[in-house]
Amino acid sequence: MANLEKGSKKLLNAWAFYDWANSVYTLTIASSIFPIFYSALFISQTEKTVPAFGMVFKSTALITYMTAFTFLVVSFTSPILSGIADYVGNKKNFMKFFCYVGGIGCIGLYWFSLENIHLSLLFYFMGLIGYWGSLVFYNSYLPDIAFPEQQDRISAKGFSMGYLGSVFLLLVNLAMVMKPHWFGFDIGNTEESKDLASFEAMKVSFITVGLWWILFSQYTFYVLPKGVSNGHKVTKTVVFNGLKELKLVWLQLQQNLRLKRFLLAFFVFSMAVQTIMLVAVYFGEEEIAWGSSDAKTQGLIVSILVIQLVAILGAVLTSRASAKFGNINTLIFVNVIWMLLCVYAYFMETPIQFYLAASLVGLVMGGIQSLARSTYSKFLPDTEDTTSYFSFYDVAEKIGIVIGMVIFATIDQITGSMRNAILFLFIFFLIGIILLSRVPKENK
Repeated sequence: MANLEKGSKKLLNAWAFYDWANSVYTLTIASSIFPIFYSALFISQTEKTVPAFGMVFKSTALITYMTAFTFLVVSFTSPILSGIADYVGNKKNFMKFFCYVGGIGCIGLYWFSLENIHLSLLFYFMGLIGYWGSLVFYNSYLPDIAFPEQQDRISAKGFSMGYLGSVFLLLVNLAMVMKPHWFGFDIGNTEESKDLASFEAMKVSFITVGLWWILFSQYTFYVLPKGVSNGHKVTKTVVFNGLKELKLVWLQLQQNLRLKRFLLAFFVFSMAVQTIMLVAVYFGEEEIAWGSSDAKTQGLIVSILVIQLVAILGAVLTSRASAKFGNINTLIFVNVIWMLLCVYAYFMETPIQFYLAASLVGLVMGGIQSLARSTYSKFLPDTEDTTSYFSFYDVAEKIGIVIGMVIFATIDQITGSMRNAILFLFIFFLIGIILLSRVPKENK
């Protein structure tokens, strides 16, 4: 179709609609159904180990290492992809490519098995890389399709649409898993056959995510323009331009003590926050005494929904607290809560204790993420090149995830307990608090 004018309602809504399409990945695959499915693969094992890549891994350590590796790839490729998005035309094709890679990866998870662990992990990798890769180009469209005064509103609308779409599909998937006979699955007359039906429903839910993502993205692809550049070709200079921009930001940080110290503090505490968010369901599945497989599945998914709902409230409360007490003081307080949560998680054993932890995680999760980004934005120097600074921020966050996940997986692998790994993250929040306290009130 013909390109719509920048700022037009139809164009803005089509852009935001991609959130409706792709957010189902983060909630169903990354946060809820897949972790439960993955843990169910080891239900007959006492040691819960799997041979892969010439080694024997603890089940949770393997998937954590794989997640860390994927984020490592993302952290190195995202600035390169950003450089291409900025200087080369037809960014829509790049966005489509990663969307389809991610969608196919989700569908491929239907065949995830321990017998074909390497192919299975490839599908897992495809889903994760597809999601984050497509986001690079999706985000880069925002200044192209919206005027500055429209960007906050349409970005928030995208977030809201993504939340609604992902929760809707998750509830459908939850119904499939909890009541498989409603959807035509043969549940038989034994407890074992009912578990097998629920297991099959989980696998089918991965297909629904992949199809949802691919099909609903078509409207976005139909309406969005190809890109705004003048047909530049991909050259070595273009490919590495994003990395050069990150290097320039690094050099400029040396002259901005407040921004430098805040970014260091963010790198440390974000490392722990993101790690907890990514392993929370695996922890709940392995360490909490649920009583039955049905209670476990329902309890874990309810916990995810609680976190999502409470996170919205947390973001609002944190925003109000920062207006009254200041950004840094509020971040220090939130880090103290996270630090205490690590200690609490080490001792919790019952579902009620896990629900309480999920509520607290949701409360401080939304707050710390939104406040950290807005604080970073406030501390930026007076420059028009904010894209490079935020690219640096995103890369720092992803590298932090890699380090946090590797440390967590290594402790889990060596000690055989996720409790020890989660307690160790206490140290990162403590260091984060110390570093935040050293951030100057005024720029120097």
